[in-house]
Amino acid sequence: MWQRLGLKFAFLRRRLRVALSGPHVLAFLPAVALGAFWFGGEPALLLVALGSPVLFALVGGFSGTAAGYSRDSVTGLALQDSLEIALDRSLAIDSNEARNTACYLVEIDDYAAIMDRYGQSAADEMLRRIGDRIRGVLRDGDQVCRMGDSRFGVALAPVRHLDLEVSIQLATRLQSAVEEPISLDATNIYVSCCIGFCLASRVVEKTGEALMSAAGLALIEANRNGPSAIRAFSEEMKKVETTRHVFMSEASYALENGQIQPWFQPQISTDTGKVTGFEALARWMHPTRGMISPAEFLPALEQSGQLERLGEVMIYHALTAAKAWDFAGVDVPQVGVNFAGDELRNPKLVDKTKWELDRFDLDPNRLAVEVLETVVAASPDDTISRNINGLAKLGCQVDLDDFGTGHASISSIRRFAVKRIKIDRSFVMKVDRDPEQQRMVAAILTMAERLGLDTLAEGVETASEHAMLAQLGCGHVQGFGIGRPMPFDQTIDWIKAHNSKLQGTPKIGRKSG
Repeated sequence: MWQRLGLKFAFLRRRLRVALSGPHVLAFLPAVALGAFWFGGEPALLLVALGSPVLFALVGGFSGTAAGYSRDSVTGLALQDSLEIALDRSLAIDSNEARNTACYLVEIDDYAAIMDRYGQSAADEMLRRIGDRIRGVLRDGDQVCRMGDSRFGVALAPVRHLDLEVSIQLATRLQSAVEEPISLDATNIYVSCCIGFCLASRVVEKTGEALMSAAGLALIEANRNGPSAIRAFSEEMKKVETTRHVFMSEASYALENGQIQPWFQPQISTDTGKVTGFEALARWMHPTRGMISPAEFLPALEQSGQLERLGEVMIYHALTAAKAWDFAGVDVPQVGVNFAGDELRNPKLVDKTKWELDRFDLDPNRLAVEVLETVVAASPDDTISRNINGLAKLGCQVDLDDFGTGHASISSIRRFAVKRIKIDRSFVMKVDRDPEQQRMVAAILTMAERLGLDTLAEGVETASEHAMLAQLGCGHVQGFGIGRPMPFDQTIDWIKAHNSKLQGTPKIGRKSG
């Protein structure tokens, strides 16, 4: 009951705020004051004069008025609170007339990267111009505000015949205006944006807050399909978002209760055929849904801030496996663990890793730290670089994963003390049949040899690919053609079976100079 009363009070407060703000008040307030004086004399006039500001404050009128919103210092636009006020005002008019309104949210794609590349002052000037462009597309009565570093909000003044088709056309015009090149100091900055919007007719609760929330869900969906995507709110989005939150909670529970554990994929030498290591790969065995792909649950863990916790779980189980292989008398020189950006930003990562190695009484060279090439390419001299170099000084091997997909320079490879590059599977596919693939792999291998780096090819699926990579001079191979990822309890039998097949196997020769 109290909750319903609270909602009714909030609704009445918003209605009063709309009624007491705007240009129409200037027309009626003198008439009210004159009428009070006529019927009640000076006491009534004083009551109106003193009571009007108090009533205006009680309904939140001073949080923003048509002419007096708080302004953003960069763009000169009103701030976020003004959007809800403007939407409430439009919705109040909608209820009395056959008109519709809408809320638009416009977000610049990759704003952080733009700011890193061009600097804060250039980014501010870019936002100022984008704000001007958005205002240029809209009418005088529409409200535009800034809602964060890279997001703008738009509240349309009520308009007749505003349907989905017209709304999409307006979103397209807004996007085209934003994405025009921006010339700064003889440099053109190219930006893209995603837009989410919601028509007032599509929300059940007719409040500015509900309309903004619905547009926010549409923007989330646009960002997932971006860059440069436009999405309109639908009730299905609300269901999808609820399902996503449930999945995030379920993934976090699975991580803490042992459902997410490493499976191990073998790596072998192309010279000897012997096992030279295993890579630990996260797998989720759901009690009812079975195996869930990392492509599904890793984004959920990232959104819930659990990637660092996943790294801790993976290192613990990987080192447990290394100790168990030693106890079983099988030779596995090292185990590789992928380190995500969230882990590498932890200033205590090196100390934590050293503690885990000491705990299991393992030499640091038994642990291979696998870092994506994109992480190395994007990392300046910050915590990430200090951690990677700290792990290398500790004695861990640094593997540069997915090599060829990013833009790591030779200097960054040396700066990060990389010991081995893992050639991405996109270069390995059909390397036995495609001369262009062979030339690309040969170029990578030549560079690695000149830099004194070891090499491993990922995604090897056939014996002929394996043979060609060996002839080209690749040191190690990994992929379904060698062995699929497997739970730990299958690894020892696999190693023994693999070693037994090596007896009498001829060595694959390499191509001569």
